[in-house]
Amino acid sequence: MLSPKQMSRVTIVGHKTIMEQTVNALHGINSFHIEDYNDEELGLKIGKSFENADDVSSKLIKIRSISSFLGIKKTDVGKQNVESLFKELDTKLVELDDEVSKRTDRKNEIENHLKELDALNKELQPFITIPLDLDQYSGYENLAVFSGVVKGDIEFKLSSITKSYELFSDARSGTIVLFVLKEHADAVSDILPEFAFKELRVPEISGLPADLLKKIREDIVNSQNDIQSLNAEIESLRLKYSDFILASDELLSIEAQKSEVPLRVATSEHTFMMDGWVPNEDYDMLVSTVENATNGRAFISRTAVTREEDSIVPIKYDNPKISRPFEEIMNLYSRPRYSEIDPTSLIFITFPLFYGMILGDIGYAVILMGLALGIKKLVKSDAVKPLMNILIYCQISTLIFGVLYGEFLGFPLASLHTEHGIVAGLIPGFETINLFASPFATEMITYPVHRTHLVMTMIVVTALIGVVHINIGYLLGFVNERRKHGIVAAMLEKGSWLVIELGILLLALGYAGYIPSAVGIAVFLIGFVMLLKGEGIKGPIELPALLSNSLSYTRIIAVGLSSIYIASTVNQIAFEMVMPKSFGLMTIFAILIFLFGHALNTVLSIIAPGLHALRLQYVEFFTKFYEGGGIKYNPFGYIRKYTEE
Repeated sequence: MLSPKQMSRVTIVGHKTIMEQTVNALHGINSFHIEDYNDEELGLKIGKSFENADDVSSKLIKIRSISSFLGIKKTDVGKQNVESLFKELDTKLVELDDEVSKRTDRKNEIENHLKELDALNKELQPFITIPLDLDQYSGYENLAVFSGVVKGDIEFKLSSITKSYELFSDARSGTIVLFVLKEHADAVSDILPEFAFKELRVPEISGLPADLLKKIREDIVNSQNDIQSLNAEIESLRLKYSDFILASDELLSIEAQKSEVPLRVATSEHTFMMDGWVPNEDYDMLVSTVENATNGRAFISRTAVTREEDSIVPIKYDNPKISRPFEEIMNLYSRPRYSEIDPTSLIFITFPLFYGMILGDIGYAVILMGLALGIKKLVKSDAVKPLMNILIYCQISTLIFGVLYGEFLGFPLASLHTEHGIVAGLIPGFETINLFASPFATEMITYPVHRTHLVMTMIVVTALIGVVHINIGYLLGFVNERRKHGIVAAMLEKGSWLVIELGILLLALGYAGYIPSAVGIAVFLIGFVMLLKGEGIKGPIELPALLSNSLSYTRIIAVGLSSIYIASTVNQIAFEMVMPKSFGLMTIFAILIFLFGHALNTVLSIIAPGLHALRLQYVEFFTKFYEGGGIKYNPFGYIRKYTEE
């Protein structure tokens, strides 16, 4: 549980004639992690893809292109038989490709036509009020034509140049079409910039712009109807072929995966050598499967993992089902190395614990748990489900601490007697019970535990929790170091920190007069020398981190108090708006403020406790024992969803 799955290195050697049977057998068990071959010094070379590789790749590209065009989504459908699918694949793929190509070409043709119509529509719009056929805009020997947009009235300026002109204009849009003798064209060109003239392109078609625009709009509507009709046909194809496409994609993906295996293994002229890893528990199954597939012609050898291979062994987690969602938190950081302790099960305990201690509110726990359950039910993604499970675990912890703290959306559940009077609780008759005086401050421990009245006590308690958590890290570091370098190295590098802490504790007892101070000094110096010998000069430099790491856990109370104060402030603002006699519109505003404020705090209640609980794992805890950098176990195989053999 605290270690990854135990692995064995496996080498498979055989004649090239049995390579394909071997690959098929290994693919079927989905347990063999292939180690890519990259050393050609042994006289071996990387192999070549199987003969069907190009054909499979071509078909896979085609089926995925069709899938993309039809908008096929991965859904739960019935599984199709592999043998039957292989028989009909070529024929059905050609048929489907033909059906899709016809509609693709036709749709592209219509869409391009629509773009042309849209461009023509924009070009004709400025001329819609000009009562001239477009043929009349060009083709003159002695006339120059100016078509464009101006600002202001150009006729006065124009008449000073020539009286022989014809001007058509639209006062609203500023569009003009001006006909002048060519001998005056240069003079007219000189005055046009004064009126911010912007030339308009005249479409090279015949007819009145208004009539043409009417026809274009009709053509656009007809083209859009054609596209809708094509979309209906495409939807019909999607419904008809979706099962086939999903199954074919899976089948071809598997075949492509198999056909590329020779590119990852070593080969000679007649033989192949495949190197990789398999969990110890699956080794016998691998041997029997490969031998049955090759009639015993493959040679399989097994070697134990050596210390030198620690960094290259693929890591497969070995955690109980209940703690597996927290493997996502490990993956965000880094997988453990093969010889390291896997802390996933420890995070399963401490992460929700810290989260719950920070948030600790019944109301927010119920809201967030409902949200997590809803998302988990609606979203079928395998990536989302473990995250929602983590959130659910955290809300269970939050609910427990909410009961302990007696809080509901920032309201206290129990009444509390303070120096400033009685703070009323939500539950009538539920009174706070005094238990005993805090040993750390002049505060009274009560039930429910009112965090806002036990700040100093909570600071000390969270710091002590930090000390315990950090020392668990040192103990795990001791185990890791002993596995890697032996007991002496473990004592010097990790045990020295425990000795130093013991020395500090004995010094504190000596300062209080319980034991001689010399005992604490001696133990501390012993630990210091051990640390110096184990970690060198960097060890003593990190000594102040002991205090800062422990104090870092006080963020549990600090972030928790910030959430309480936000919630209570929202409550106070909302209730003051409606109390004692302000009703009507103010009540609506108060409800909106109450809902928006708590919605915002709910979002913060996911982010803040999660980030700080995560930081305590990654920064304060992991740095005491964890190296990480493990390789993900990626077995050669495929989890079938749409096909079956």
